[in-house]
Amino acid sequence: MREWWIHVGLICIPLVAVYLHIPPPQLSPALQKWHSAGEVFHFRGRNIFYRDSYGALGSSDVVILLHGFPTSSYDWSKIWDPLTQRFHRVIALDFLGFGFSDKPRPHRYSIFEQASVVEALVAHLGLSNQRVNVVSHDYGDTVALELLYRSDQNRTGHLTFNSLCLSNGGIFPETQYPRLLQTLLKDSSFLAPILTRLTNYVIFQKGIGEVFGPYTQPTDAEFWDMWTGLRYNDGNLVLDSILQYINQRLKHRERWVGALTSTYVPLHMIYGPLDPVNPHPQFIRLYQKLVQRSTITVLDEHISHYPQLEDPTGFLNAYFNFIHSF
Repeated sequence: MREWWIHVGLICIPLVAVYLHIPPPQLSPALQKWHSAGEVFHFRGRNIFYRDSYGALGSSDVVILLHGFPTSSYDWSKIWDPLTQRFHRVIALDFLGFGFSDKPRPHRYSIFEQASVVEALVAHLGLSNQRVNVVSHDYGDTVALELLYRSDQNRTGHLTFNSLCLSNGGIFPETQYPRLLQTLLKDSSFLAPILTRLTNYVIFQKGIGEVFGPYTQPTDAEFWDMWTGLRYNDGNLVLDSILQYINQRLKHRERWVGALTSTYVPLHMIYGPLDPVNPHPQFIRLYQKLVQRSTITVLDEHISHYPQLEDPTGFLNAYFNFIHSF
């Protein structure tokens, strides 16, 4: 019996070793097109990928899009063209550690640093004195709240907000329910390095699929593009470091929720109610109670955590109605 297990071990060890050195997948034509349309700027010696499209003539309005975890600016691809028809400039970036941006390790990823990345991009694009509209999702919601805090405190280099639209972000720690793998990665210093290396496409697809609605699941090609963006520059190996943002939300709740509840910037929330991470009705009831100046759009009951991908038309209608309301 002992010899049998030895043989199994001898077979498995090289197989696992081979897997751990599998190169990242090739970019699909759609993802390659997105990448080719973008540019890079330097932030503290790191390359940050961004897209900046000029759109509507006769408008000076600028919109900046902040993506969620664990994906990238490509999350906005389904609403990009319609936004360029309404705004003079449409801008999105891949946060440090995401998408086509650098993914340094070891590195202490933080919401504060990501907010500084956004401010640096705005300065790089010559928009420091421009009023900007911000649309954010998930992880990007918390980055937006740090930017809002700095703006309301009149910090040096801050953004000048024209409006802020949030969507399905865990802005209240008490109503946020991270997925099991997220919890293991953020809290287990022993398991995290192993789990990040063993995370494969099947595990990723299952995890992402759970936060989409049953009738709005990504296609196989869309799942693969998300996975490709994650694996680019070995992004799977920094997941545990990035996931410290969940702990940061709890630690800095007063700062970020306080900015949300006290600001006079026009606010809107677009919410997919089937979201298991920020479940209905707990999340939206707390939001309505605490953020009374904000307007809210609750999308159809089958829309979940990624509303801009699951219901791009509904998302756009809600956003344009908000923009035209002030």
